[in-house]
Amino acid sequence: MKKVILITGASSGIGKETARYFAAKGWNVIATMRSPEKETELTKLDNVLVTKLDVQNIESIKSAITAGISHFGQIDVLVNNAGYGQMGIFEAAARQQIVNQFEVNVFGVMDTIKAILPHFRERGKGMIVNISSGAGKFTLPMLSMYAASKFALEGFSEALSFELSALNIKVKIVEPGGTQTNFNQASADVFAHDASLTDYDPFLAAAGKMFDTMKQASITSIEVAEVIYKAITDGTDTLRYAIGNADFNQRMNARRQMEDQEYIDSIKNGFVKYLQQ
Repeated sequence: MKKVILITGASSGIGKETARYFAAKGWNVIATMRSPEKETELTKLDNVLVTKLDVQNIESIKSAITAGISHFGQIDVLVNNAGYGQMGIFEAAARQQIVNQFEVNVFGVMDTIKAILPHFRERGKGMIVNISSGAGKFTLPMLSMYAASKFALEGFSEALSFELSALNIKVKIVEPGGTQTNFNQASADVFAHDASLTDYDPFLAAAGKMFDTMKQASITSIEVAEVIYKAITDGTDTLRYAIGNADFNQRMNARRQMEDQEYIDSIKNGFVKYLQQ
């Protein structure tokens, strides 16, 4: 019997490529998105069910899971991919922007997991893959809200992996960085900024220069899909899988290897030089 995977946020980027990748590997795929009526590619694949799921709407989560089980008979893996990055100045962010960041990146993940766990418990097995980010391991200027949501996701996922291990349900975390998707544009569209907060102007200018130096070759969504496939099929209890460009890998290694304050100071010192220019 073919295995079945449910993917949230499958309308573009990593989610869409993961749906394609697993379909090509012979899996049955439940590709979920907020506006399935707009999808024209995945609907052409015989082993893909495209259906509505908005992680901010619990009823749509339950309906998508029910539809998937009804269509394919079971669900073996849940990939929580839906998410976005609320970038910008924390003081300039509207409270609703902050709430939305956590509703999508954290509470939406929790609600989706809670909705599928009865099915996994009934079957005596299952797997959950949460798509995190390097921002769940290290922070940078203007990432306070996004990093907060991903740090929360990392802690939740790690603790949950202990709870569910006794039920033969595995939890995995994939941490992409520097990926070629529409993520940056989506984040730019909701950038938190207030022109009246002129005290932040030197910071914003320095942050811009800092981010310019970080632009390196990006990895593709297909490469991330390959790592997701490895995480699901490698037969291990490995919790975290990181994949990214050279800058991402350098920062991840620094966070792992440096003392905490040493790492914090390195980021501050690297940033201060742009303030002084």
